[in-house]
Amino acid sequence: MIKKLVSDKLQIIISDYFKSKGLDEKIKYSLEIPPKNIDADFALNAAMLAAKPLKKNPKIIAQEISDIILKEMSDIIDKTAIAGAGFINLYVKDLILFKELQKILIQKDKYASVSQNNKEKILVEFVSANPTGPLHIGHGRGAAIGDSLARVLKYLGYAVSKEYYLNDCGNQMLVLGQSTKIRYQQLKGGKIDFPSDHYQGDYINDIAKNLAAQNKNIDEIDFKEEAVKDILSGIKNDLNDFGVDFDIWFSESDIAVKKDNSGKTEVDKICQDFENMKFAYMQDGALWLKSTQFGDDKDRVLRRSDGRYTYLASDAAYHKNKFERGFTKLINLLGADHHGYIARLKACAQMLGHSKDDLDVVLYQLVSLMRDGQPAAMSTRTGEFITLKEVVDEAGKDACRFFFLLRAPDSQLEFDIELAKKQSNENPVFYVQYVNARCNSILRESKKRADLKEDVDLTLLNTKEERDLIKRLCSFYSMLSLCDKTLSPHHITAYLMELADSYHRFYEARRVLTDDADLSSARLKLISAVMIIIKNGLTLAGVSVPDQMYK
Repeated sequence: MIKKLVSDKLQIIISDYFKSKGLDEKIKYSLEIPPKNIDADFALNAAMLAAKPLKKNPKIIAQEISDIILKEMSDIIDKTAIAGAGFINLYVKDLILFKELQKILIQKDKYASVSQNNKEKILVEFVSANPTGPLHIGHGRGAAIGDSLARVLKYLGYAVSKEYYLNDCGNQMLVLGQSTKIRYQQLKGGKIDFPSDHYQGDYINDIAKNLAAQNKNIDEIDFKEEAVKDILSGIKNDLNDFGVDFDIWFSESDIAVKKDNSGKTEVDKICQDFENMKFAYMQDGALWLKSTQFGDDKDRVLRRSDGRYTYLASDAAYHKNKFERGFTKLINLLGADHHGYIARLKACAQMLGHSKDDLDVVLYQLVSLMRDGQPAAMSTRTGEFITLKEVVDEAGKDACRFFFLLRAPDSQLEFDIELAKKQSNENPVFYVQYVNARCNSILRESKKRADLKEDVDLTLLNTKEERDLIKRLCSFYSMLSLCDKTLSPHHITAYLMELADSYHRFYEARRVLTDDADLSSARLKLISAVMIIIKNGLTLAGVSVPDQMYK
């Protein structure tokens, strides 16, 4: 929260300074936490950006701004220093750090949270895997990203709902039903060849065996419905074991199959709406969407010449339904192979009267599972895939969720399952969890001391290691704001590992329980704050916070 405090004050100062010089105050300067080798709390680049339009040496501008900062922010900033080509390094007063540390100790799991944010009603749609087979680890990454992002947004006060879109219509469902039926017939002694383009995983055999055990007449069985029901039940169980739950399960059939009193589906109606609004046209017997009017590289087919609707038609109706349910901000998580789909979805949103910014799409790369140095292949149709359940059962939920959040969504991710299973500091999630366990151990040991105090003097925390640790704790809100801004929760794991680094440097340099009761009491408060922030961060990542670690 300290960065926000400093930033809010600086915004007024810099704006007034720019105005006094006749500059456009929209110059996009930044206030950043400098690299570890720079001994400063914050670095400001406003002077460098103003140098060219002012035709003035940036160091002179930096000095002018520094003088104003020291005058107007004397209650917050202890000193400034001009570095490099005109950076202004800022040093926060220790008292500000101690006040923020006290706030962490008081607010605990509410620290840096926002009670209510009425700006947006957000729907985060993620996973949405077709019910044609079990979830694989690629789906797991999408589940971890989507769920943690939703947790962060809720923590920041937004009204957030999580939704799974169930694609239970179309040819793939027919193939699924037919695949199950053929396996069923084979179990009953039928000599039927299994088509190579059908779903061949063992799970299809399992569904057929369950149906065969019911001894129903083949004409009584809706193989598609039974297969979807069985697979969806498995998906829900796997997600539950992964710590992911959804507020809404939305079925495509509700918009693509269900008809109103006029005999039309939601897909029928939106295509008609687009025609009426002149956003769609007929050509060669097909209905085309004028998506190029809104930035797409070409127009897209909504309804084929044979009368079949495309995925885009269903998605247009689906997103219209989302907005009609009162959501003001839509966030979709899609695999990276859907990159070309973003422009057409945003085009549909704009045709429906919304801003293109009312819809955000987060693309994420799939996961390469490394086992014995070799990647494992994944294909739902051939059955040669690694399921999410298999990986969670082997490495554990905590490791899987933490590892899936180690990189930005659009970055490739190699999941080293052997590393994920290690009970050592080489394993990132173990490294972070161990901080909490070690702090707990110290607190348990402290209970043997009768001279320790509850009312402590935090100003005793005056070493570099202690100050650095407090600064890292106080940057929790800045990390959450970055998650919000970038729609990526990978900043959580990066932050937690940096916090763990700071804690270990402190722990190795400074004893917590010393002969000095006042100092020991103060340091116990510091590690209590560490535990609070570690717990808050791991909870947002969907990872447990064990009090003890076992090897």
